[in-house]
Amino acid sequence: MEQNNEEIYQKYYDEVFQYLFCLCHDKALAEDLTQETFICATFGIHKFRNDCKIEVWLCQIAKNLWNKELKRQKKLTVISMDSEIGEIGASNSVEDELIEREKRIELYKQIDKLESPTKELMYLKLTTELSFSEIGQVLGKSELWSRVTYYRTKKKLKENIRKEEEENESK
Repeated sequence: MEQNNEEIYQKYYDEVFQYLFCLCHDKALAEDLTQETFICATFGIHKFRNDCKIEVWLCQIAKNLWNKELKRQKKLTVISMDSEIGEIGASNSVEDELIEREKRIELYKQIDKLESPTKELMYLKLTTELSFSEIGQVLGKSELWSRVTYYRTKKKLKENIRKEEEENESK
């Protein structure tokens, strides 16, 4: 491995943290799990086979730690992320900003209704720079599954949001 532990930590901390935050929506827990991810990676670096990118490997470790945490808590955590989506552009006025925020909230409400692993796919695509192939590796699926599921889910989410907007307008 060409990078040392400190370089890996500096380069991928934010990406791993964002992924875990999407899963747990708890900043303190996401920070703890991110730290634990890098500790596990440090002790397990000899197991890294270079058959995927390091960030994919780190997200796999993070996902395993999250699943372990869920089992420990013996309950499912409702994910309702409150961070920005890169796809929604910056607004020009306070009113536009409020409308965009409502759109983001509605989008995350719709994503929250999805089943795993589709929900995880959507969060990974929205919050990381991982490719469909890499997301497939994290989720134990193929690149084709990731790509097709993402576009079908995106279309379905747009339809659901449009329908809810129409229902709200008719009230």
